Amino acid sequence: MLGVFFVLLGYILGSVPTGLLAGWSRGVDVRKVGSGNIGTANVLRSAGKLAAVLTLLGDMLKGMIPVALARVFTGNLWIPAAVALAAVVGHCWPIFLRFKGGKGVATGAGTSIALAPPVGLGMFALWWIVTFVFRYTSLAAIVVTVVTPIAFWLTGQPLPYVLYTIVGGILVLWRHRENARALIKGTERKVGQKAGGR
Repeated sequence: MLGVFFVLLGYILGSVPTGLLAGWSRGVDVRKVGSGNIGTANVLRSAGKLAAVLTLLGDMLKGMIPVALARVFTGNLWIPAAVALAAVVGHCWPIFLRFKGGKGVATGAGTSIALAPPVGLGMFALWWIVTFVFRYTSLAAIVVTVVTPIAFWLTGQPLPYVLYTIVGGILVLWRHRENARALIKGTERKVGQKAGGR
């Protein structure tokens, strides 16, 4: 029962629409601007840097907190992995927004940090490096999503954690399929580009 509780907690916290709340605090409904996504990148374009920072931190924490709690209070390695996946699913398909959410990157980063802090932080650093070099948050997300399972495996993380990064990664990649097409076509927006710009 404790495992079920933490999985539900992961999904509920994951469903909290941090980006929407941050946008509202700046008088903007981010669902009606730019890509319409509630993630950090669209919040930055439509509501500014402060709202974007709040979104990034909030989305990471809502993945990090339930996983960390599950690790502390349960002894089964599968439970934190399931909680991590539930948090990402909650962010992508939130119950509070009729199952129309974000793409799971920041929440996934939070779960990875909670599962394996050194590896998760390394992947978060990689996301920033790719973002700063190429100016595409979506490209950074795709690169990190592909590299993370390899990093978890090479550093000897438990099998449940490695499997989570694979399954969760597939979800994140699926949510980025339009971004991948835009990157190939050269129409993807860069960091800092205004919501209406090309």
